[in-house]
Amino acid sequence: MTITPIAYFHSPFTSKFGVPRQSGIVSHLQGTIQFTRDYSQAEALRGLDAYDFLWLIWGFSENEQAEKHPTVRPPLLGGNERVGVWATRSPFRPNNLGLSSVRILAVHPEVPSIDVLGADLMDGTPIYDVKPYLAYVDSHPEARGGFTDTHQWQRLQVEVPPALRPCFSAEQWQVIEEVLSLDPRPHYHDDADRQYVMPFADHEIHFKVNRQTLTIIQIT
Repeated sequence: MTITPIAYFHSPFTSKFGVPRQSGIVSHLQGTIQFTRDYSQAEALRGLDAYDFLWLIWGFSENEQAEKHPTVRPPLLGGNERVGVWATRSPFRPNNLGLSSVRILAVHPEVPSIDVLGADLMDGTPIYDVKPYLAYVDSHPEARGGFTDTHQWQRLQVEVPPALRPCFSAEQWQVIEEVLSLDPRPHYHDDADRQYVMPFADHEIHFKVNRQTLTIIQIT
């Protein structure tokens, strides 16, 4: 079977570093689904504004050449414990397919495009299908969640020097601070002197982490 993108995603994240590890955990993060020329019919979006959420089926385009294994090391488990790939949301999968639930912000049939919130896709990600989220069949609030039931993200305290605040709008800072509080570093990194760089909306955010405090150093 051959599948081709019906759309591409536009996001302020131009690299994998910093992209939320799950959809919905950074609820204010905005992105846009831009349909390709072959799938640019406005009528294909008819009725979509009656829904609140979408399922996106998309491709881990940055991992196509990465080596795949039957077990992976989830960041939530500290990056040291291995579990089966089918028991995780790991991006290192045999067919490089991702599945995400996102909130619809606005539908633009004239473009056509869809603005969404809460996506875990980087800029330029290919999207292979879009389907409405149906709560009566897709929601299972009592379902067990494996290791995610017993492990939670330990959020960092994010410190932003006042002089750097004008670099972004208040809405952008809300997203940036929420993303950084989730600690985008590889979980085996623990060097207080190491500086990290997260690309975001044509800027680069430089930061360090010391224990549970993340401090933004500069923005270029």
